Amino acid sequence: MSTNGGESTLAVHGMEQGDTAPGDERVVAHAEYAQGIKGYAIGFVLAVGLTCVSFYMARSSLVWAPSIPIALSVLAMAQMGVHLVFFLHITTGPDNVNNVLALAFGVLIVMLLVFGSLWIMTHLNHMAMPMDQMMKMQR
Repeated sequence: MSTNGGESTLAVHGMEQGDTAPGDERVVAHAEYAQGIKGYAIGFVLAVGLTCVSFYMARSSLVWAPSIPIALSVLAMAQMGVHLVFFLHITTGPDNVNNVLALAFGVLIVMLLVFGSLWIMTHLNHMAMPMDQMMKMQR
């Protein structure tokens, strides 16, 4: 980075460390590339490992059979965490507040859609006429 009267070129253009939008060009040192690649490699290994463990656990007798769905759910949540941290870079830092809020809003919308659909289908099933009475009406 070159300096302009004591200020770096990044500071002149308003792009401090962690204050860049996707697509903004910034000067990146070779060490930062290596650190980024290392982070992606760790995330990839963890994701592949969790996937392999899930497939193995579903087919083996390692875990008590009725608890397999719970174990798979725990592994799925762990894999979501790996994807959020290593690939989507969702952290609790102050520069990721908007990302976390967008993620929370997306989860809220999905939950409303899923549970609202289940509620409507359950209500329709409850209010539907039994099949034997419907068959009598068709005769």
